[in-house]
Amino acid sequence: MDHYQQITQRWNAPLGSEPDVDASARVVDSCFEEWVSIGPHNRIVASQIGAYTYTGEHVTIQHARVGRFTNIAAYVSVGPVNHPMDRVTLHHMTYRRRAYGVGEQDDETLFYWRQLQKADIGHDVWIGHGAIILAGVSVGTGSVVGAGSVVTKDVEPFSVVAGNPAKPIKRRFAKSVAEALMRVAWWNWSRDELLERFHDFYDLREFLARYDPARPLHQSSSVFSSEMQEKKSEG
Repeated sequence: MDHYQQITQRWNAPLGSEPDVDASARVVDSCFEEWVSIGPHNRIVASQIGAYTYTGEHVTIQHARVGRFTNIAAYVSVGPVNHPMDRVTLHHMTYRRRAYGVGEQDDETLFYWRQLQKADIGHDVWIGHGAIILAGVSVGTGSVVGAGSVVTKDVEPFSVVAGNPAKPIKRRFAKSVAEALMRVAWWNWSRDELLERFHDFYDLREFLARYDPARPLHQSSSVFSSEMQEKKSEG
């Protein structure tokens, strides 16, 4: 993972080892893996972006860790900062003192605290248009955040949440299937492995039969048998 102090230029070339950053985007003190695409008018600050992740336009990501293969729609905000609410005023003159001529030093303690409140986005997450992921929140691998949602609490892997505040709507897969996908952890595959196995991504059953280390090929249906049992128990 390479570190970029500042990026303001876009490379008009196919995606690859260098990040594809729109010319209108602002990137400060952030890290990118390969095959990353940053859309127009983005603001990426002090964050880590995993391989193959892309963003739509007008996305803000601050003090966050974003996994691989994550899909971030337009107007999403990840990790918006908090104001101190216990002071006389909410205005940032109490911590951006130099800008307002009220002190010679800014409140570095507050800024450091903000940096510690990282939002953590897993792998293969889909964040819908205009969603807000608050600082300090964890969004699990394989999950979906509905458009316009405000995520104030951690999101379980492979779950679908929506609303303000966001609440669980359903699970993408039964627990047994989600656990199998976590065992495979295909998002950690090398580029060569991904290319070799790409056509297997279209059939979930066959994919797990082939790659789940806990299930030999002749036991391929067991995960989905468990899924059927879970659905019956829920019904």
